[in-house]
Amino acid sequence: MFLFVVGEITILWFNLYKKNEEKDFVDLRKVFRLDMRLFRKRLVFILLFALSGMLGVYAGGKRALLIGISTYPTDKYVDFAWSSIHGANDVELLSKTLHNKGFKIKRLLNERATAKNIRKSLNALCEETMPGDVVYIHFSGHGQSYEDFSGDEQDGWDEAIVPYDAKIKYDKEIYDGSAHILDDELEQYLLAIRAKAGEEGMVYVVLDACHMGGASRGEDTEDEICFVRGSDMGFSPSGKVYAPPIDKRGTMPLEVVSGSADIYVLEACRAYQTNAEIRQEGVYYGPLSFYINQVIKETDIARTQSWIEKVRALMERDKRLIRQNMVIEKSR
Repeated sequence: MFLFVVGEITILWFNLYKKNEEKDFVDLRKVFRLDMRLFRKRLVFILLFALSGMLGVYAGGKRALLIGISTYPTDKYVDFAWSSIHGANDVELLSKTLHNKGFKIKRLLNERATAKNIRKSLNALCEETMPGDVVYIHFSGHGQSYEDFSGDEQDGWDEAIVPYDAKIKYDKEIYDGSAHILDDELEQYLLAIRAKAGEEGMVYVVLDACHMGGASRGEDTEDEICFVRGSDMGFSPSGKVYAPPIDKRGTMPLEVVSGSADIYVLEACRAYQTNAEIRQEGVYYGPLSFYINQVIKETDIARTQSWIEKVRALMERDKRLIRQNMVIEKSR
């Protein structure tokens, strides 16, 4: 496109010169002024054409929203507070790698990762997304099953991510559940982002959380404290007891939406398993986050599943993760 513009301008100048080189000096000034007006009109047309061409071949940008929570607020009602984990470490780890890969990054860490800020950031991401964009959304924190009131879940439970200001259980006087972000709500954001990215775009969602944590801290393993994400207690205003579904599928289908970007959703473990953090060089990380970082340092986030399968293979080879299996949900 640059060479085209330069070439067209050169031809215009040459034609202007050839047209006037044989005219006498008196006539030349008048003719030159007239020809310059025509030249400027032609130049504006060329530049507008070039701009439209550049917009037409926009190759797509790279956008990332990274959310990580390590320290949830302590609460005067001790039974309502979430345990501390290391979700913010995941974001710190991935930020540098994604930046090096050309991603424009928005981060929400700890106290900034409230339900209001997460919703605001998802709305902003939808507004900013352009056709052809690659969008990467990452959540590292607690997850929880949430009693289904819409009737769309066969097992009677939705899945929710747990923002900084969400509590672990319901009480009509203390917490009503409004800060939980359910999968139904997240799906609406993702459908809107996929529509904005279009068929040439791609959307990735990583949930390094868990909806079946066993305790505030897991059992000691090899003299290490095992931090577990999530809770084995479902969030239920009616007092319903949570029993996780036993679904051993490693890959699940998502809806293909005509005119919209494809999507991959990566989850750290199956619904009935726990997601235990791993320690690397003295620092705790979510295992899914750690191995995604290992893979994308060496390869680009591509439109195929190949890089994702590399992540799964690394997790399967890690003996510390023998009790959990990565899950992939994908539109094709």
